[in-house]
Amino acid sequence: MNVSFYTLGCKLNYAETSQLHSIFERDGHTIVPFGQPTDAVIINTCTVTENADKECRQIIRRALRTSPAAFVGVTGCYAQLQPEEIASIEGVDAVFGAKEKFKITELVKDFRKFDTPHCFVDELSGNLDFVEAQSSETDSRTRAFLKLQDGCNYKCSFCTIPLARGKSRAMDFGLIPEKIRALEASGYHEVVLSGINLGDYEAPSGETFTDVVRLIETMQPNLRVRISSIEPNLLTEEIIDIIAGSSVFCPSFHIPLQSGSPEVLRQMRRRYKVEYYQDLIRHIKSVMPDAGIGADVIVGFPTETDAHFEETFAFLHELPVSYLHVFSYSERENTPAAEYSIQTGGVPMQKRAERSKRLRALSAKKKFEFYRSECGTERTVIPEQRNAENGLWQGWTENYVRVEFAAPLTLIQAPLRVRLLETDGETILSELPEGALVLAKSDVSYIPIMM
Repeated sequence: MNVSFYTLGCKLNYAETSQLHSIFERDGHTIVPFGQPTDAVIINTCTVTENADKECRQIIRRALRTSPAAFVGVTGCYAQLQPEEIASIEGVDAVFGAKEKFKITELVKDFRKFDTPHCFVDELSGNLDFVEAQSSETDSRTRAFLKLQDGCNYKCSFCTIPLARGKSRAMDFGLIPEKIRALEASGYHEVVLSGINLGDYEAPSGETFTDVVRLIETMQPNLRVRISSIEPNLLTEEIIDIIAGSSVFCPSFHIPLQSGSPEVLRQMRRRYKVEYYQDLIRHIKSVMPDAGIGADVIVGFPTETDAHFEETFAFLHELPVSYLHVFSYSERENTPAAEYSIQTGGVPMQKRAERSKRLRALSAKKKFEFYRSECGTERTVIPEQRNAENGLWQGWTENYVRVEFAAPLTLIQAPLRVRLLETDGETILSELPEGALVLAKSDVSYIPIMM
């Protein structure tokens, strides 16, 4: 049977879809690209924002236009939270919850369309099993995402992830060296450690995320390691110190802020204060001046006044972060913040859009300033893809700067040094240093240049 997949949402979802690929292939099915005629379509959903829910519905309709007789199954966070809503969408045959996501081939045998939709969705109570997953971001297999943790024990007032993913759980600590070495042996040059609340990693044997970082640093694998998003209260001083002195870990961080207003931050039920966040960012920049630092920000929280937003804007304006991921707040059922919206009437959509626009403009300015400060330096880049329009190779530096540079079409996609020249704020035009080895696929004697 031919099966196609479509993934919405975070990198962890992509890793889990990759795991689903393996399960279906193990059971004798053939994976075909989404959009081609197929016998079954599995859609892995997100529910962080209202747009993710709407996009899920659009993808279901697209799948049915291509393959009207295909079995349509929906899984992921949206499926766990709103199974009846998904089941009511015309053409959907089955909905699979978080517990059932990796048991689809056991629950459905022949993947024929059902007369009525089936919901295989159980409540996420008690202890849940951790399911391993990893994925490659590109066909070149340059970067892999390794899932170390799932679920969340936090109770942020705006978030449904704990309801959709269940309690925090993690990979066995003893398996981590095996997973890292396997990715190294497979030819990957970068591994991104991923999780829903990665910093809350706690192995069944008690090790923490700090122990994970210390372990990988001790291993000294022949690849670089990047940490995905990590909560500020879980980014310990020891982790920062290890990364600052490491030749393995990338000096880049993504640290959610959500609001620069002390009052809004309190109502969001975040586990830190703005002063702590400020000190954390400044400490990172003091020990790693070239570190790339990104931050998540939510605008339009139900209690966010104009004055609160101006606090956030002013706070971020002075903070040495490199870029922002800006989200407009959207009401989610079964959250305290949704009740705040009822009480206050919420922030008008137009005002949310205006605030989002201002912060995105600030993000563009900060990114330009960070990129401009990098011009004149030499960095290590992993070539990921070639831009067909301008013929330049593209990739990311260790401190998360996107660069473009001229090199042969036959370039081996492995780490090499480039000199950063000039920027338009989106990428930095770069060049191979004079006398640098031009690596071609015919160069069998090539030895990777690591960080």
